[in-house]
Amino acid sequence: MSKILFQHINEFVSMEGQEFEEIISYFTRRDVDKKELLMHPGDTVLHDHFVLSGCLQMYFIDMEGVKHTVQFALQGWWLADYLALQTKKPTEFFIQAVKKTAILSISSTKRDELFKAFPKLESYFRTVYQIAYGSYQTRMKYILSYSKEEIYFKFRDAFPDFVNSIPQYLIANYLGLSPEYISKLRRKRIS
Repeated sequence: MSKILFQHINEFVSMEGQEFEEIISYFTRRDVDKKELLMHPGDTVLHDHFVLSGCLQMYFIDMEGVKHTVQFALQGWWLADYLALQTKKPTEFFIQAVKKTAILSISSTKRDELFKAFPKLESYFRTVYQIAYGSYQTRMKYILSYSKEEIYFKFRDAFPDFVNSIPQYLIANYLGLSPEYISKLRRKRIS
């Protein structure tokens, strides 16, 4: 399974197999059950998670008790509350497994040690974080610029892996739509 992380790193920086054997020792592998929580509001965020298989969801619950999905992480994606991880302030989010998920976790302390031992990994993480931030900006553009119908179809076309592997009600929540509306759009497209 760590082969997935090795391949992911090599998409952005050159890494030899022997180097990777040392790098992987900085991580902890964990299997997470469906609906298991990795993080709760008020927690101090100590780890960044790389998804080997399955899916993680980051969300918050508003004052009215409504759940709002902020981010997903599928295989080959990273997930953490990066602001809380950086500032060492408590998080305001939950991270939960959408389905049975295997992850590699690295603490901020171990990540700093990793950067000292393998400086090129700073470039890897910087690139990954920039891509994640760019994805967030694209999501905001969809929400602010397009009709509800356009939001769904642009998202579906841009991220088919999400649409095919995440339950429809979670996609609806992430896009700010209702599951019924997405069902209606899917039926309309098929007709």
